[in-house]
This record gives sequence, C-alpha cells and structure tokens, in this order.
Amino acid sequence: MRKRAVLALPIMCAVLSATPGAADVTPAPPESSPQESAGKNVPEGSEVRFRIDDPRIRESSGMAASRRHEGVFWTHNDSGDYGPEIYAVDEDGRVLATVTLTGDGVDARDWEAIAIGEDDDGEPAIYVGDIGDNFNGGWPNVRVYRLPEPARLTDQTVEATTFTFTYEDGGRDAEGMMIDPRDNRLYVVSKEIGGGVYAAPDTLDPAGANTLTRIDSAPLYPTDAAFAPDGSQYAIRTYWGATIYDAADGVDGRIIDRISLPKTDQGESLTYLPDGSGLLAGSEGASSPVWYVPLTDLASAAPSPSDTPDSPSAEQSPTEADSGGGAALLIGSGVVVAALLIAGIVILVRRI
Repeated sequence: MRKRAVLALPIMCAVLSATPGAADVTPAPPESSPQESAGKNVPEGSEVRFRIDDPRIRESSGMAASRRHEGVFWTHNDSGDYGPEIYAVDEDGRVLATVTLTGDGVDARDWEAIAIGEDDDGEPAIYVGDIGDNFNGGWPNVRVYRLPEPARLTDQTVEATTFTFTYEDGGRDAEGMMIDPRDNRLYVVSKEIGGGVYAAPDTLDPAGANTLTRIDSAPLYPTDAAFAPDGSQYAIRTYWGATIYDAADGVDGRIIDRISLPKTDQGESLTYLPDGSGLLAGSEGASSPVWYVPLTDLASAAPSPSDTPDSPSAEQSPTEADSGGGAALLIGSGVVVAALLIAGIVILVRRI
C-alpha cells in the first residue's frame, strides 16, 4: 500500500519533529558501512540474507516460508499493475517458479500478506491476503485466496478457493495476516493508530461472508504478522520494529519482547525461519533486501507494566529504533500532542 505510506510517514515525521518534547523523533541519517547498515539496536547477527532482484517483483509486500520445499519462500507484489501471481524464491533471491491464481472471485486488488496453513485435508496450503484498502474501509469486504502449495516448483496456474471477510466493527485497511499452525486459525491485523488483531471463524466458509472479530490491540501501523512454526509465539511488525508475543495460551498473548528491524525503504514483509531461530524481514522496492534477524531466548522476557499496544510508547518510533533511549523524550505533553496530531493526519490521509 505504497500511496498511503508515502503520504503519511513523511508528514508524521515532520509533525513530530516540531512537537515539544519530541525533537529527536525524526529519523536519523542512515549510517554507512562496508556492507548495508542494519541500524542501531538491531539484534546482533542481523544480516542481508538475500536480495529479490527479479524485475517482476518490485513491491514484495508479504513473505512466507514454504512448508514443502526447504530454503524456499513465497512472496507477491502489492497492488498496481500486477497479476494474481505468487513467486517461489530461493535463498539466493532467485525466482524458482511463478504460480498464477485463477478461480471464482480471484483478483489482484490489494494483496498485502501471505501465510502457510492447511487445506481441508490437512495438506500444506498457501493463503494470500487481498486485505489492503486504500480507501480505509471503503471496500465492503476483503478476501483471502487459498491454494494447495505446489509439490513441484514449476511455472503453473492453480485454481484457488476464495474466502470473503467482513469486519464486525466496520471496514478498515490491513496489511498483516498470520495462521496459527496448531489449529489453522487465520488472523488479520489492521493497519491503524488503534489497530487490532482480528480472528477469523474456526472454519472458513467459501460460500458466504466470514466475520472477522477483534480480539486484541496491535502496535502502531502494523505491516505484517507471522506465527512461529511451532506456534509458541507470533510477531507483528511495523516499518521500524517487531513486537513478539507469547502464544502459549493463543491470541491474544503477552508481549515478551520488542526488537528493532533493519532499515529498509518500506518494510512490509515478515516470516519466521522454518526452525524458528530467527525472522526474515523484507521490503518493497526494486532489488529489495531480505534481512535475517536472529531471535534469542524470549521465554523469560517480561513487558513493562505500562507497555500496552494501544499506547504510543508501546511501539518504537523510527528514532527510538535507532537510538535506544528515545522513549524518555516522549514523556508528558509531547506524547499527548504528538498522538493528537498523528490522529489528525490519519483522518486527513483517509480523505485523500
């Protein structure tokens, strides 16, 4: 969803830089290094795992690790002049296969996420989230397309099943989608200041509307989400960081860590590695890098009592992700003023 991001983020940074008590919230200039700089406070060991150089993929907006093919990741383009296609990419960034989706209701309206789950027979299946909404609730519904994960990595056309969704509390924009590997339940994460995690019904109905029910709040402007392969945790990312949740008791889970993500042009994709040892975080843009971000033992981590996803301090600003100590700058009137101004900007952007 490039238009909204391009409009909103620069305005937000300009407003916050002029807000009392938030003078250091504007993004710091990127640092140079022999290789690409990950930025400060990014987990040690983070590195570019590969680049997506194929000219057909210029807006990689979602990513999911294959369940059938080792070292393979599925991705897709955002909205625009793209067909209903997903791509199998290897660990060198090469496209191994292009899969074209066909079937009733399939459209490339605003693809924002992809996840691996199961079909009705328990076989690996790919779910593509046509869940973006440039009109911020203007669409009467959103859709998710399910197709069997191909056993052979060849260019092919596959018939997909279309599931239609409506939100219980009104339409909204979303870019995050994840599937719990333990029960195959699908979740959508809306992209808003007061974003939320929405649960799909236990069983999806391809013939009728499926209601998405809000069950938890989400960080500021989430751009993707993913479950760990064993279902023990899940992550919700933004442009500049990721929040990790304990999923022992399902969703909603308690926050166990927040990590900074490497600097990218427009970070919108996230997936766990198949062994759960780290995350892959990607970005839109030509020749976009896909970063490996290692995860440490998070079991003992505990959130601050004041850390709730609804509060502005619960999700790092771009500068906090780079400076580590920036949270103190947002105490007091700066937080209130900044939050009110951001809310006004969002309302303005929604009318553009």
